[in-house]
Amino acid sequence: MEHRTRSGESARVRFAPHAEPSGDSPDSAHASPPLPEGPPATVADALAHAQRIAPGLRSPGRGHTQRLWEHLATLAAHDLGIARAVEPHLDACAILDQAGLPLPDGAWGVFAAEGGPDPLRATPHETRAAAAPPTATAPPAATAPEPEWSITGEKLWCSLAAQLDGALVTAATDDGPRLFAVDLRDPGVRVRPDAWAARGLVEIPSGPVTFDRVPAAPVGGPRWYLERDGFWWGGIGVAACWFGGAVAMARTLRDAAAVKPDPHRAAHLGAIDTLLHASGLALRDAADAIDAGRDVDGPLLALRVRGIVARTCEEVITRVGHALGPAPLALHAEHAKRVSDLQLYIRQHHAERDDAAQGSLLVASEAHPW
Repeated sequence: MEHRTRSGESARVRFAPHAEPSGDSPDSAHASPPLPEGPPATVADALAHAQRIAPGLRSPGRGHTQRLWEHLATLAAHDLGIARAVEPHLDACAILDQAGLPLPDGAWGVFAAEGGPDPLRATPHETRAAAAPPTATAPPAATAPEPEWSITGEKLWCSLAAQLDGALVTAATDDGPRLFAVDLRDPGVRVRPDAWAARGLVEIPSGPVTFDRVPAAPVGGPRWYLERDGFWWGGIGVAACWFGGAVAMARTLRDAAAVKPDPHRAAHLGAIDTLLHASGLALRDAADAIDAGRDVDGPLLALRVRGIVARTCEEVITRVGHALGPAPLALHAEHAKRVSDLQLYIRQHHAERDDAAQGSLLVASEAHPW
């Protein structure tokens, strides 16, 4: 695993030392996209970067999944907020690709959280003649002909809604939950940025959005979004971002230990190295399994990998804090931001709830994993 150079340039994150992803070489046409002027510096830069690299990055399961996830980890090691802005656009592109639809114009997100007092509901209207192309003003449809739809209600956890052109959103229908593409610039969309009170990922407001009869184009049929092969793969891509944040914290500790050797710092660094090595191997193994078509149990694979990486991040945060004390948290803005960002980001792992789901899958399975 390469580390950040003294010049401050963000070094590439690898899931295993000196290992190229399966089927890749440094000169591969699908190698990690270059960052010729360094990583993006702002959310706007990150969204532009996401749109630029999406055509050259294959979706998970198409032979270069490790490259995709390592690129996300590299961005996260630079700044978790940047990765948090890029990842949803790439996820939206992957979903559209899995639906057999072209990439959208503009910057897109995925709003799939459920709950709230007024959850989104989609209502069909009269039939149109054909599907529209996937642009921010004319979102993609799954089939043609297809009824016109509109969505009304409130969707929670809508990251960067005010800065995106479009989004893939889940909504209830009479036939079950369904995915729709919507234009976030429609006058029926109202973003509530004041609802975001977080101290981590401050630049990624993720409050609720209300929709009032907003035109929506279906992507796949009822329940397709939840039942498709790639549903769980996106969650592992998020874990790759967590991993990158933990790597950056480990690099901070390693640099400090090199400047001022100390047995306690060395002990924490050694333990962190073991954790990161295990997490990196879990991510690489998952990427290989997905690309080889060996992902026979997507939910269990995703829960395992996300659990491993989330626990690694929690312990890295604790150990780096013990090793370095309060000074970096109080006096070093970059480190303090990274800790706050990562603490919030890994709460996308639902802790004991995810453990319970994982255990239930094991009980229901006829396989013997150990």
